[in-house]
Amino acid sequence: MNNSKLSKQMFALPYAILAVVFVIIPLVIMMFTAFVDGNGSFTFDNFLNFGNADVWKVLGRSFIMAFLTTVICLVLAYPTAMILANSRLNKSATIVMLFVLPMWINSLLRIYAVKLIFEDMLGRGFGLVLLGMVYDFFPFMLMPLYTILANMDHSYIEAAEDLGASPLKNFLTVILPLSVPGIISGVLMVFMPTVSTFAVSDILGNPDTYMFGNLINYNMEKGYYNLGSAYSIVMLALIGITTLIANRITAVRGGKK
Repeated sequence: MNNSKLSKQMFALPYAILAVVFVIIPLVIMMFTAFVDGNGSFTFDNFLNFGNADVWKVLGRSFIMAFLTTVICLVLAYPTAMILANSRLNKSATIVMLFVLPMWINSLLRIYAVKLIFEDMLGRGFGLVLLGMVYDFFPFMLMPLYTILANMDHSYIEAAEDLGASPLKNFLTVILPLSVPGIISGVLMVFMPTVSTFAVSDILGNPDTYMFGNLINYNMEKGYYNLGSAYSIVMLALIGITTLIANRITAVRGGKK
């Protein structure tokens, strides 16, 4: 028994080392940098910069872009996931061919493709950035929805049909509630990454469409590491709060079941 435990610990050791080197240590350095000034003295001034109206403007624009991207991805991905989940074709082959394989292409290459195809039509700005966001993050909304719908217990749907429920009522009272965990997972995988991304808006946008991720990237590139670290911590806090709320909603729904 002790040899088994030791073996499991040995297998976990490389992952623990990677986590310490690439997650824990950078996070500690970022936390330290955020709370000091250029001379290494402790300060809260880096966080007080959030009183700047321009910062709130960029943050608000980021949340608007993330909200629109999430809504569009959900509206497009949900019916697509239902079609794929209910298809009589080979589901795994279909999902790989249509949606997984394109994700293996570097995201920057895909964004540059969007730029080459649509820049002359839309121009660099809000519309082109939104299109790029939806194109880039759509698979991350589709996959959890497809997984939850494909593995759904169809006995509930059949029971509702036997009781005379119309297709619309069946969807609203059975399918949609059962797919809520997939919706929450998809929203989490699209919303916060959209807020924090900078490559898409940098390639497809202009200074009027730059987002919070661009603000962090700008400060890091200019050597304002203290300010950039403070912004990064705020972003981590927002992601943590959003995740806790989503987990709480999932737990409540799980308790109702």
